[in-house]
Amino acid sequence: MTVLKYLQAYPQTLQDQVRQMIERDQLGSYLSERYPQRHAVQSDKALYAYAQDIKQEHLRNAPSFDKVLFDNKLDLTHRALGLHTAISRVQGGKLKAKKELRVASLFKEAAPEFLKMIVVHELAHLKESDHNKAFYKLCEHMLPGYHQLEFDLRVYLTWRDMQGKHAD
Repeated sequence: MTVLKYLQAYPQTLQDQVRQMIERDQLGSYLSERYPQRHAVQSDKALYAYAQDIKQEHLRNAPSFDKVLFDNKLDLTHRALGLHTAISRVQGGKLKAKKELRVASLFKEAAPEFLKMIVVHELAHLKESDHNKAFYKLCEHMLPGYHQLEFDLRVYLTWRDMQGKHAD
């Protein structure tokens, strides 16, 4: 039985459906039919503007962020698709915290829906630090269909891993 490391938290019936698609070699076509486009956000500056637009639309009163960037050091072995961090520095006797949002570089090549899902997820952490009910409710408010996109993103990561194994 194929281990679906990105889908382990999902019900067995969903995992079995994905396994059947893998066996029939249908995973790639499912994803390309559902998510045929690639986004145009390719630089850190563009990603900052993209995240700022979403924040302005949904989280005007949330703390702002200082930096947004694609990070090629984020990888899936650390289970991080994106990160939100607060870096504290002493400046002139004062402690300043700079908030950063980092998105794994692999999402430069992803569908726009997946990039938006990751950015929404990281922005939601500006208001809710834990992955609790309020956090996911906020994600769903900012991006209707968030849960389906998160599932499909995990299917995409599964497919991407399979492509890497076939290339060996």
